[in-house]
Amino acid sequence: MLLVTGGAGFIGSNVVAALNDAGRADVAVCDLLGHDGKWRNLAKRQLADIVPPAQLADWLGGRRLEAIIHLGAISETTATDGDLVIETNFRLSMRLLDWCTANGTPFIYASSAATYGDGGQGFRDDPSIPALRALRPMNLYGWSKHLFDMAVAERVARGDKLPPQWAGLKFFNVFGPNEYHKGTMMSVLARRFDDIKAGRPVQLFKSHREGIADGDQRRDFIYVDDVARVMMWLLSVPSVSGLFNVGTGTARSFKDMMASAYAALGAAPNIQYIDMPEAIRGSYQYFTQSEVDRLQRAGYNGGFTALEEAVGMYVKGFLDRADRFR
Repeated sequence: MLLVTGGAGFIGSNVVAALNDAGRADVAVCDLLGHDGKWRNLAKRQLADIVPPAQLADWLGGRRLEAIIHLGAISETTATDGDLVIETNFRLSMRLLDWCTANGTPFIYASSAATYGDGGQGFRDDPSIPALRALRPMNLYGWSKHLFDMAVAERVARGDKLPPQWAGLKFFNVFGPNEYHKGTMMSVLARRFDDIKAGRPVQLFKSHREGIADGDQRRDFIYVDDVARVMMWLLSVPSVSGLFNVGTGTARSFKDMMASAYAALGAAPNIQYIDMPEAIRGSYQYFTQSEVDRLQRAGYNGGFTALEEAVGMYVKGFLDRADRFR
């Protein structure tokens, strides 16, 4: 049996789908379903169990697992409850790391590109202590993920015992089906698609930085299928451990993403540019781009889907259908 924490969430439910597609029905999910319809992310899946987070410690007692894929977290970059975020994102991760170490269980966990802060130190997934100490996350969520990366790195540096396989994945801007419960944390494509479909203009931020055109702020957008493929590969290659970026290695603009969505619908782009709120201008990132050579050197050769193709699959296969769920 495998356990996927956060398995009812966006990335988690897509990983569960990939496991099911690979013939695995022995998948347990640890998550809260709540009242916002998040259960629909799992409605087409076959599961061995659904465990509330408060019962996870008892559920793990005396159990043997093939692996834990730890994706559960408070992922809002606007989160402000420091105690809750640290308990959920850091301390729970430490407890699961200890459990996997004691039980000899592979441990794959979600870190985040938010650990890189404003990108001033670059986006290289250098796992060394000096490189990690130089990073300055800009929000509580990024800091909580960075704390755990540091804790794992300290154990590696000391030669402490670790799980037989461990992998931290610094996800960049993931988009795709089953992100609909995330509200303002959804991808800009998911948030703006109904406007595109209805013929209303799509609003993107103007640039407030010299030399960068309106709508040309860039991100490393990666389709969720590619993210799930990386995790499935890690499960199949237990000799690979480390801290890895998970992005395409190519930065694309928000304008590119919207143009791809219009193209998928056979419509002409209708984009308006609006002023960025004063409150976020000082901290807004204009560019993120992962370096993926460490993952490739580790043996991953699954490639990454080009933005136009990924947007086309998302629009035609999910967003433009009555049933948008995977």
